[in-house]
Amino acid sequence: MNIIIMILLISFLILVHELGHLLTAKALGFKVTRFGFGLPVGPTIFKTHIGDLEIVVHACLLGGYVSFPDDEENPDLPKDSKDFFYNQPVWKRAIVLSAGVIANMLCAIALVMFTATFTHKLPTDKAVVYVKAIKEAKGAQVQNSGLQKGDIILKINGSDIIQPFQTNIYAKASAKFDGYISNKIYKTVLKDLQDKNPQIKDVSLPIIQGEKIKLIPPRDEEAQHLSAAALMGIEKIKNDPIKLNSTQIKLRNEIQDKKIAIADGKVTLEDIAKAIADTRKQMIFTVKRTVNGEEKILELKPIYSNEEGVIGIERDGDRILIHTTSPKTIILGSLQYTWINTKYTLIGVEKLITGQIPVKELRGIIAATKMGGDMIEHTGLLNGILLTAIISINLAVMNLLPIPALDGGHLMFLIIEKIKGKPIDEKVMAKVSNFFFLLLIILMMVLIFNDIFAIVTKQI
Repeated sequence: MNIIIMILLISFLILVHELGHLLTAKALGFKVTRFGFGLPVGPTIFKTHIGDLEIVVHACLLGGYVSFPDDEENPDLPKDSKDFFYNQPVWKRAIVLSAGVIANMLCAIALVMFTATFTHKLPTDKAVVYVKAIKEAKGAQVQNSGLQKGDIILKINGSDIIQPFQTNIYAKASAKFDGYISNKIYKTVLKDLQDKNPQIKDVSLPIIQGEKIKLIPPRDEEAQHLSAAALMGIEKIKNDPIKLNSTQIKLRNEIQDKKIAIADGKVTLEDIAKAIADTRKQMIFTVKRTVNGEEKILELKPIYSNEEGVIGIERDGDRILIHTTSPKTIILGSLQYTWINTKYTLIGVEKLITGQIPVKELRGIIAATKMGGDMIEHTGLLNGILLTAIISINLAVMNLLPIPALDGGHLMFLIIEKIKGKPIDEKVMAKVSNFFFLLLIILMMVLIFNDIFAIVTKQI
């Protein structure tokens, strides 16, 4: 039942989008021949006419369209007829094409306001993160840092911590012996090794078997600094550029805590430098602590993860809420909530376009329905409505992308037409639109596969 509710909510968003196009077109005097709710595949479950407008409801509700005389095979109209969509002024067409996106954004705000009115609060993307308990993990180092139960974690390595899970992301990114090192620490360690072992002239050649190599003490790698996007999971965390091979990893494990290494005739000084350079990354916690009734901001001594990227602290968070107890706070809070989620959607699109989010991590309509159904089941319908608002924002942003076959692509064609002073050749536009429509179908199939795989493997 919860999944059915979520399907209906998502279908509602699509209906809102298409109604935005329809109502705006009718208001501006366009001739609309058909309004279709659902994808035109499979059976038609309802059909009627209102004046000269045909209304059709298809069995697959996850789609919709608005048809103009231009879409008919043999319209009984002269070529210069104003009833054709593309004979209307550019500004009118631009408004109609933008109306679906605007309708989705207005719908998102309305859904958020509905929730804010009944719950008197809205979540933000921030929480007060505090230490609930310290259970230092094997191989990690926490106790010497001065961290205490009850400390509010403000920053790690200068990055603002606004969600409890972000401490895990930092710990994982700072794992001991992760097999990656920076160019800077590699060059520093290599130079120090050369200074200690001046008899080795060529650092890239295997060292003679049996020769003793003076080692240097291990030092911390540079502290990892993660961006706000990375900490929210919408930017891929990049490893250091130098990756140790299996020989170097084995060597690293063998020479730990040793002052002398005996060459086996196979490794080079470069190998030894890389093995020594792969150590641990410090995390500097900035916390707020109440001491004798006074709040103090403290920067603690370094904390280190173990090889699994675990610190060993239990943390929790109190979600910072927008309190909506009056008409003014409902409106302002809803706008703030909508902007927060629009911002993250835009960041996510930018990361996707630049390849920072792998295609395998993308999710589609099936995942959204599954997660929405679970959210309704565990946290109630109102939270499902909030998720629907976020999906509405996503629909608006994605539809505005300048991709042919989407609203943004048609707007792009209009801009080109305005610059050129004449319409783009219909055949060219049709070929480009059909090509990108095919790409969208392929992307949809990929998303369906990702969704099913994620559900089967219990990732969602």
